[in-house]
Amino acid sequence: MAYSYRVALAAKTMTYEDVIHKASDWGLDGVDMTVYWFPDTSDQYLAGLRRTAQRAGVQLYNAGARVQLSQPTKEMQDAQVENIRKWVDVADRLGSSHVRVFGGAIPKGASEEQAIAWAVEVLKRGAEYAGARGITLGVEDDGGLTATAEPTIAVAKQTESQWAGINADSGNLPKNGYAQFETLLPYATSIHFKTTMTDPDGKHLAADWPRLLATIAASGYRGFVGLEYESNNAEAEVPGLCAKLRSLIAKSNAA
Repeated sequence: MAYSYRVALAAKTMTYEDVIHKASDWGLDGVDMTVYWFPDTSDQYLAGLRRTAQRAGVQLYNAGARVQLSQPTKEMQDAQVENIRKWVDVADRLGSSHVRVFGGAIPKGASEEQAIAWAVEVLKRGAEYAGARGITLGVEDDGGLTATAEPTIAVAKQTESQWAGINADSGNLPKNGYAQFETLLPYATSIHFKTTMTDPDGKHLAADWPRLLATIAASGYRGFVGLEYESNNAEAEVPGLCAKLRSLIAKSNAA
């Protein structure tokens, strides 16, 4: 949800505390804390956010970090492992049980197979560190190496760790979105909904959230489903979209 207010967060016209209070006012269970605009990561700041969330009855369930898994050299891989460790430590202090990461671009001159192997190496090492703290890493389908379902699944599956999975984003798949999204669900550790999805030809159409929720229910996934709003009218549109998603999830759970 925090990403939906990225413009205001980046401009400092809204704080992360504001996002938490909005979620609480709307009766939401949790917030995906995209961390890109944190003013700092001091113990004092993170403890304050955690206290705000606790008092508001909101779980800070996910922390999205700009980790890029696929790196061609040991030095670059080591740097991304350190990046994972940094944000796992931040998530731990926030009380978050999940950190989402990204596959990154396929390095120049590399095959997809090589890029997957490099991403797996970083994710495996990162998951070992995260798992020791009870935190799961979810690689998101979002451009580059993990633009589509197949390589995203390969990275998660080949990591062979109970602490690594997929942050499944319904709106990022470039074509045939519903079918691809369904294949991600057995590995899903967190889920994002967007307002559009692609048809088999790659055309973006309004997302059928009831259809997606039925697919999720059939998969057995029981974790968080969060909104990522990507248009530029968040203040006006996000409250209604969150209310709609909350109502649909309640109906789906009651069915």
